[in-house]
Amino acid sequence: MDLSLTPQEESFRDEVRTWLDENHPGPEPEGLDEIVAFRTDWQRKMHDAGWAGISWPKEYGGRGATMIEQAIFVMEATRAETPPPANVLGLAMGGPVVIAHGTEEQKKRYLEPILTAEEIWCQGFSEPESGSDLASLKTKAVKDGDEWVVTGQKVWTTFAQYAKWCMLVARTDSDAPKHQGLTYFLLDMEQEGVQVRPLVQITGEGEFNEIFLDEARIPESNVVGEVGSGWGVAITTLMNERAGLAFGAIAQIRNTINRLLQLAAEVRTNGGTAAEDSYYRQRLAQLHIEAETMRLNAYRGLTKTMESGTPGPEGSLGKWQWADIHQGVTELAMEIEGAYSPLTRKSEHAVADGQWQYAFLRSRANSIEGGTTDILKNIIAERVLGLPRLR
Repeated sequence: MDLSLTPQEESFRDEVRTWLDENHPGPEPEGLDEIVAFRTDWQRKMHDAGWAGISWPKEYGGRGATMIEQAIFVMEATRAETPPPANVLGLAMGGPVVIAHGTEEQKKRYLEPILTAEEIWCQGFSEPESGSDLASLKTKAVKDGDEWVVTGQKVWTTFAQYAKWCMLVARTDSDAPKHQGLTYFLLDMEQEGVQVRPLVQITGEGEFNEIFLDEARIPESNVVGEVGSGWGVAITTLMNERAGLAFGAIAQIRNTINRLLQLAAEVRTNGGTAAEDSYYRQRLAQLHIEAETMRLNAYRGLTKTMESGTPGPEGSLGKWQWADIHQGVTELAMEIEGAYSPLTRKSEHAVADGQWQYAFLRSRANSIEGGTTDILKNIIAERVLGLPRLR
């Protein structure tokens, strides 16, 4: 495999770097509401310059960029530590799903507001008893004229409190086999039948939520794909989610490891710095090796996607590796620095200011969000390695 960039791709990378350097919005503010508003402004600026949804087809408002160019942009944006767009789920999941499975009317209605962050999207898949086994979900949708009436509960719904639309999977046929009785809907979150309650994390923030649906109504025109074909549409959503994580996650891990190296060089232990201690040096080297392995696997997954035209199960490996590596980095940082620093949201400095303490606590969710590590291992075993099913 040739991992070098072509002259055209190098030119694209340089264009991206120049734009990011000239338009970097600066550090994010404190507070969840302020962060979302900040990211919304940033995404609109990206869209005005043609950088939002760059791999989307041009006829749907994208740039028509190649998958490699999309990966380059994500890596460069993360390397520059620009904020993520506010509508990250809409860009990475909602838009691609509508493009792949939606009607022309749905594409005209939903795609542009996703790109501009005018309408934020969230994902309504997991339920209290149906997280790992998505197809066992119990939220029901019953046909009533030209509408569907939905009752049930969703959980772990990121930024649901800011969302206009929810990618909702509900059971529409209780008699069909569980994978065949599901339908994929676009739920308007701004109605009386929808209640959002925050789930406060160990960091004190509430970015995840529960959604309670009490006879919420969805018009027939908001069904994506065919009634009863929701499982296949949901799989498209999940594959796009995990494929979209890979290259940004690699750049994020590299940034974090670099900060960890700085920390190790500044904290003294056993008569020298942590960076000079053989134990810590081995731990740091192992994290670097794991990050490089993740990078190479991401290119392998990208190659598979380019061959097939759609993201496949290989994306699950990148998400699994990212969770393990990021948790390993924050755990080592806590070993080096200790837990004595006051907890703060974030800071410019690496030592004794609470940045690592916050990162350590937040990283606990990495092996749950976006697919639990145990489920991802099953996907890799069965769908990538071809091993026999456990059950």
